[in-house]
Amino acid sequence: MGPLIVQFLTGLSDAASLFFVAAGLSLIFGVSRVVNMAHGSFYMVGAYVAYFVVSFLPKGVFTFWSSIVIAALAVGVLGVIIEILLMRRLYKAPELFMLMATFAVLLVIADLSLWLFGAEDKIGPRAPGLDGSFNIMGALIPQYDIALILIAPVILLGLWFLLNKTRWGILIRAATEDRDMLAALGVNQKWLFTSVFFLGSCLAGLGGAIQLPKGGADLLMDLNVIAAAFVIVVVGGMGSIGGAFLASVLIGELSSFGVLVLPQSTLVMMFLVMAVVLIIRPYGLLGKPEAEEHLPPELVESPLRPAPFKLRLIGLGLLLVLLGLPFFAGSFQLVLFGEIAIFALACMSLFFMMGPGGMVSFGHAAFFGGGAYAAALLVHYVHSPMELAILLAPLCMGLLALIIGWFCVRLSGVYLAMLTLAFAQICWSIVFQWSGFTGGDDGILGIWPSRWASNEVVFYYLTIVISIGGILLLRYLLFTPFGYTMRACRDSHLRAESIGINVKRQQWFSFAVAGVFAGLAGGIYVFSKGSVFPTEMSISRSFDFLLSVLLGGIHSLSGPVAGATAFIWLEDKISRVHFWRLILGSIYIFLVMAFPQGIAGYFSKRFEGVFSGRK
Repeated sequence: MGPLIVQFLTGLSDAASLFFVAAGLSLIFGVSRVVNMAHGSFYMVGAYVAYFVVSFLPKGVFTFWSSIVIAALAVGVLGVIIEILLMRRLYKAPELFMLMATFAVLLVIADLSLWLFGAEDKIGPRAPGLDGSFNIMGALIPQYDIALILIAPVILLGLWFLLNKTRWGILIRAATEDRDMLAALGVNQKWLFTSVFFLGSCLAGLGGAIQLPKGGADLLMDLNVIAAAFVIVVVGGMGSIGGAFLASVLIGELSSFGVLVLPQSTLVMMFLVMAVVLIIRPYGLLGKPEAEEHLPPELVESPLRPAPFKLRLIGLGLLLVLLGLPFFAGSFQLVLFGEIAIFALACMSLFFMMGPGGMVSFGHAAFFGGGAYAAALLVHYVHSPMELAILLAPLCMGLLALIIGWFCVRLSGVYLAMLTLAFAQICWSIVFQWSGFTGGDDGILGIWPSRWASNEVVFYYLTIVISIGGILLLRYLLFTPFGYTMRACRDSHLRAESIGINVKRQQWFSFAVAGVFAGLAGGIYVFSKGSVFPTEMSISRSFDFLLSVLLGGIHSLSGPVAGATAFIWLEDKISRVHFWRLILGSIYIFLVMAFPQGIAGYFSKRFEGVFSGRK
């Protein structure tokens, strides 16, 4: 009995540190609608600051807890600086652009932390007075774990009092419900948002600092905690502090006992929980339906139109350049441009459901990597020829997208995006852990093109034909009745339903089409590399696609191609440079600030008159 009690208390202790991070993330989103990808970076910085402050101050109970408070306040100040310099300029932009900006901040902080704190992991000091253990029926549990269990409810009560019994809390709750009405009453929303960012960042810093005696500090903390924090916030309900506490306890306990019952489930347990909760309760345990996003007129998408004649000529010219590339380029350039073409097709499939479809996905790599694995498994086990594998891969992914999409299209906004992430992580865990069939972390090797396509020039042309053909077919679908119906469902559910359109079924089919073409991109990709690994289905690959689409612009048909080209080129040029994440993050911040509509969106607006013949 003692070991079970200790396991239960360990789950509560793990939940406590996660609650601090999730509460700050939930608070920031609830007021400012910022999906803060840099929140994990604040957690990491809090741990490092606490470590160095503890090392500098004389050892003692007061100095230890003072260092925790100092670290939390320092991270709060960092959050204020980022909010004033960057986020204030983007509050009127679509939420996805703020996500891209905070991801850029994550990259910048990662390399700055490497430079300031060093690459070595820091072992956390023991908490003075709490460095022993309690004996519970023969099983030991650290005293510090019990302290964390007691501190978490105190922080929860403090937040409840702050949000419900103070004027500031009333304004925060009013901003969560109706920001426009709050502004009409004369409340300075800028400084209100800044104060929320400060408190949310403090909570993230507190989470990192207070777990120091348990886990120390390292440079991977940011990415390791941000996924768990998002899961907790979504399961509890976006913007609900009580929901975050309840979800953190739920996730902590299931993870703690899951190690005992089913050790293989540890990689995906929290995503399984999130998927189940969102399917049963679409807005989380204590969440509310999201308010409809209202954009300023300058950011509302103009109607999509077929490319004018001059722009078609430019596209034809670029196509001719690609077809003539083997005559004046080397092997490396052919591989690079082939990868850009494949990546552009995958990004176009994501754009298809994001832009015209209005459905954001954080897990699109499930279909890209799934297509690669489907083709590789057909070749490896069935000895299928390349041609048949490339044909069947998108069909398999279309079927998978129909299954996943059936659940996802019942949600909207961030909840839909997070459910796609949950399903993608479940798929990733299957290929990662089913090593007897998929090769696990070692992947599947030796997947080469057919003999007739083994020549690099021939395979380059095959890649270009399939990728460009897929992109053009997706563009064509947008100007069919199916495409117009997609945009009608995105722009107004009520009007679409009032004229007899089954909105959910339309979104479901759109989801499946996107999965088919992402699978096609993955099918050709595996033959270009000769192998496939679980990383092609990981969270990072999904965000590569998402950032590329945002980089190009979600309001332009050329956006996915422009974004994919810019992303692959930047990755190729910068990844070999020291502190490449700092450089790449700075470039992303510049692009978000300079081109809030994306690269292609900016230039299409600027030269719209020229291409349409009005100038």
